[in-house]
Amino acid sequence: MASVDECRQALQELAARLDRNAETVRERIDLDRTLACRITDLETAFHGRISGGRLIELTDGDDPKAKIALSTSSDDLLALVRGDLDVTGAVTSRRVSIKANPFDLMKLRKLL
Repeated sequence: MASVDECRQALQELAARLDRNAETVRERIDLDRTLACRITDLETAFHGRISGGRLIELTDGDDPKAKIALSTSSDDLLALVRGDLDVTGAVTSRRVSIKANPFDLMKLRKLL
């Protein structure tokens, strides 16, 4: 099981990766939504906002009103961010749960 700090670091790495790609993605994807990432085995959460192809305002704590909510274990979060776990396969196998409207899911998939 990964630690809370490792999960926070993984999300910060994801934010940095999205930031590097934001210029090319922003033109193709119009997505401005709140995001909650719930780590089930650690009983903790992080939240932020996806805007302009970037993950911004990332902070500790849950946002129960988030428009996009991802739930997964700490190890699966790290594997997703590293690219060792395919998002589609993880959702299909129920290792990851993503709650969002279908249009947001399509845009989010292009972003990742």
